[in-house]
Amino acid sequence: QLSLFRLTTKRLFSTSHSSVDSEELKKFQLLAHKWWDEEGEYSALHSMNDIRVPFIRDTLLNMSSNYHLGNPLSGVKILDVGCGGGLLSEPLGRLGASVTGIDPLEDNIRTADQHKSFDPVLAKRIQYKSSSLEEIVEECMETFDVIVASEVVEHVADLEMFIKCCSQVLKPEGSLFITTINKTQLSYILGIVVAEKIIGVVPEGTHEWEKFVPPEELERLLESNGFSVKTVKGMLYNPLSGSWSWMESTSINYALHAVKSGAQGQPSPTDALSELENDQPSATAGTAV
Repeated sequence: QLSLFRLTTKRLFSTSHSSVDSEELKKFQLLAHKWWDEEGEYSALHSMNDIRVPFIRDTLLNMSSNYHLGNPLSGVKILDVGCGGGLLSEPLGRLGASVTGIDPLEDNIRTADQHKSFDPVLAKRIQYKSSSLEEIVEECMETFDVIVASEVVEHVADLEMFIKCCSQVLKPEGSLFITTINKTQLSYILGIVVAEKIIGVVPEGTHEWEKFVPPEELERLLESNGFSVKTVKGMLYNPLSGSWSWMESTSINYALHAVKSGAQGQPSPTDALSELENDQPSATAGTAV
């Protein structure tokens, strides 16, 4: 039955129909060497770590009864989809997680690999691979406790297929964290006109408003593909201070946490944390990539 399922999955996610948008890749290709310039084109993503990392960490800790002092995410296997130069993979690795970062752009992966090599601890905990999500589905069935897709879904070609793939590689009761941009008049004015054309905190042409995803649509897609949406929070970027904060309104940027429905009789990843306490976190743990 499993082999039939995998065969079907392979056919469903064959690379002839990909969630990767080749036009999007061209945009990011030119900036692949700029990821770690905190004052450069990705400055807003650097400062987003101040709120997205604690959001991921605290949500996971609240779901778990096991606390590891100093390494709160020890034993947690995280897939960072569209990891770019590793801006989010690295802080998650520092929290003790075993992180696999994937990105379809080889230049991004080269940058990420080079940067993590400066830190021997991170070099062990993080593994990068130049790959699309659907390309790793077959060998990573129900492998990860957590998936993060931060500032990614507004760039994919087929959002529903992307979410299906997320479900395939997540363990039952695994967590999915998404940050993205709403599709509103305000997000067009602030996210494209102001951010790209006026103050230039985002490279011009980075975003297409038509591809922005309203939270209602994202929730509907997640719920219809076996996820339960737990949290949706608005995010606000202040270009003057270069800092992010949480807000009630989701009219511009927002963060979402959803949990994949559990299979009966299977332990949740957070229950499994206690079993993994004695295991050495390994960058390749549980993956076949």
